[in-house]
Amino acid sequence: MRAIDARHYWLEAIFRNDDPGWDSEVYPFSLPVLRGMDRLVFHPKVTFLVGENGSGKSTLIEALAVAWGFNAEGGTKNFNFNNRPSHSPLHRFVRPVRGIRKARDGFFLRAESYFNLGTEIERLDSEGSEAPIGPAYGDRSLHEQSHGESFFALFDNRFHGHGLYILDEPEAALSPTRQMTFLVRMHELIGQNSQFIIATHSPIILGYPDADIWQVSRFGLNRVDYEDTEHVQVTRQFLNHRDVMLNTLLDDK
Repeated sequence: MRAIDARHYWLEAIFRNDDPGWDSEVYPFSLPVLRGMDRLVFHPKVTFLVGENGSGKSTLIEALAVAWGFNAEGGTKNFNFNNRPSHSPLHRFVRPVRGIRKARDGFFLRAESYFNLGTEIERLDSEGSEAPIGPAYGDRSLHEQSHGESFFALFDNRFHGHGLYILDEPEAALSPTRQMTFLVRMHELIGQNSQFIIATHSPIILGYPDADIWQVSRFGLNRVDYEDTEHVQVTRQFLNHRDVMLNTLLDDK
């Protein structure tokens, strides 16, 4: 068992699956990832969640973020905008077990609601209720930058370290080169006593060396090695045998 690291901001999440309202026949409690789930222990640096589309990893990471106190559509704990209530009730059944140190910073970033987040940041900036866009999010509005540029404006300018960062598919806007740059930035923040919980499909981002990888599948949630993730195996198979794979995939028969 890993020794407890004093830098932990969140040691584990307790799932109260015996509480009234947890119905294993009803979504989201019917998701295979929640079958028999009673707790999830986090790595002191990085915890990855991987799995197919629809496996429930985004539902799970959303519940973790909301249980921690973040806005369901993203942002800091001070954000409370809600364009379209769509998050599941799972967060009500998650109890975060905090470490001995309190996080001084934090952010929840989800690719699917990033446009709404950028709009809210602009609104708060115009009202003077959030730090000015210049020092907090780069020199320009997030909407005036490309998708990838605006993501990095957040990573570079808004993530200050000594914090908990929960990210849902951060690679969505990033080229492979930018994903490697993201690893560098993440490593810098980890060196500043930060902790990350990330749902991703990216074999590049998954390659961070000091992390736990949890694979979400129809069999539930299992901890796996990097080389054993389906994302890595399928990508390697395609790159090493591209012609064979394409012939098979595109065969009219």
